[in-house]
Amino acid sequence: MNSGLPTLSSAALPFDDDSWEDLLNFIEEKKVIPVIGPELLTVQTEEGPKNLYDWLAGRLAAKLGITGASLPTSPTLNDVVVQFLSRRGRREDAYTRIRTILREVSFAPPTALLQLAEITDFDLYVSTSFDSLLEDALNTVRFGGQRSTEALAYAPNKVVDIPSERSQLVRPVVYHLMGRLSASPTYVISDEDTLEFVCALQSEHYCPEKLFSELEHSHLLFLGGGFSDWLTRLFLRLAKRRRLSDPRDVGEVFADSHVLSEPRLVYFLQQVSSRTRLFADGPEMFIAELHRRWTARRSATAVPFGSSATNPVRFMPPHREMPDQAIFISYAREDLPAVQRLKAGLDAAGLVTWFDMDQLAGGDDFERKIRNNIHRCSFFIPIISATTQRRVEGWFRREWSQGVDRTYAMAEGATFILPVCIDNTPEAGAVVPEKFLKNHWTRLPGGEPTPEFARRLRQLLGRSE
Repeated sequence: MNSGLPTLSSAALPFDDDSWEDLLNFIEEKKVIPVIGPELLTVQTEEGPKNLYDWLAGRLAAKLGITGASLPTSPTLNDVVVQFLSRRGRREDAYTRIRTILREVSFAPPTALLQLAEITDFDLYVSTSFDSLLEDALNTVRFGGQRSTEALAYAPNKVVDIPSERSQLVRPVVYHLMGRLSASPTYVISDEDTLEFVCALQSEHYCPEKLFSELEHSHLLFLGGGFSDWLTRLFLRLAKRRRLSDPRDVGEVFADSHVLSEPRLVYFLQQVSSRTRLFADGPEMFIAELHRRWTARRSATAVPFGSSATNPVRFMPPHREMPDQAIFISYAREDLPAVQRLKAGLDAAGLVTWFDMDQLAGGDDFERKIRNNIHRCSFFIPIISATTQRRVEGWFRREWSQGVDRTYAMAEGATFILPVCIDNTPEAGAVVPEKFLKNHWTRLPGGEPTPEFARRLRQLLGRSE
């Protein structure tokens, strides 16, 4: 009997070259947010490749003493938790057991997550799973394994929002909308948990406002979410904050095997939500093609000093803690793009640089951290610009004073302060410490380092060419 609902082939419109180009343009403009679900979490277990959550369900059942006879053939975490609760088990024990299980294993991030991490135009990710595999992928690809990605987690009893508007984020952020792994019951492992989280997210007082504002005004990529029919509709409505049939400037793509297996959901999305598109070949295929096209587009663009067509320079945010003998860069917040460009070029030349990217609020701990780093650094580079000319007050000026203070314990003529001007600000009348005017200024328009500047730093550090 024909239900009148669309088939898979008629519902999932093909992505032609124009569709991919439009998506890549939006990604480059940082108008796209990936929403990552558990369907992407294929890990290598002792039994071969398995979905992390399917594997975890089996391990949890064993930990809780629940036999296979009382569970479906392929149990989910929800199946295990429901059985455990039906036996009068303490709900809190399930979270502790899961934490223990995952502490005892170390899974490599799946290929799809590594490919997403390599698309450096993505800086904000929403995860609907509680594991750390997405952060691990970002840290592996972008930070050489250092834990520099910021991971945030929502809980109904503790509203945590993103630290700023997306345009002001200084490092990639993974926001766990359904909670993050913990020994406490603060993340979703059952349908009951999902119900509590979704109810809380609909409340005016328990909604992470800055995050949902970004979701509302961005294009969304729903990748392997695995939500049920009505939960998918509800989540999309929460993200868009309006009737789905209302006109809107941004759309979304579902690359989700579960969504495509629900004919009534497909029909609803295709008929009611006109800005929603469905990708027929699943999330891994979608990510692989997106990664291929993004990489091809990037490799065709020009690359800066210190890079090549096969090895482009990418900005790598500084470590949270400054390495010993690093070159300290002091700057005004508004000059961050130029500082990022300077660091990327010097990193490519093999020089270790550091600056405070998070620009923490003032206080004793912040001041102590900066003072200690200036005392330990090998050289001090103050960034001079029209911005610093305008700002008569700012933390960078305190850094400048502390850099000057360190020179008083140095021999006369010792090189420590290396002023860099990133625009046409003249030295005459510059609002800088007098000590800066006694040192040669290097002019690097826009923060783009020259081979000569990198060579001078290497020579000062006693390194051979």
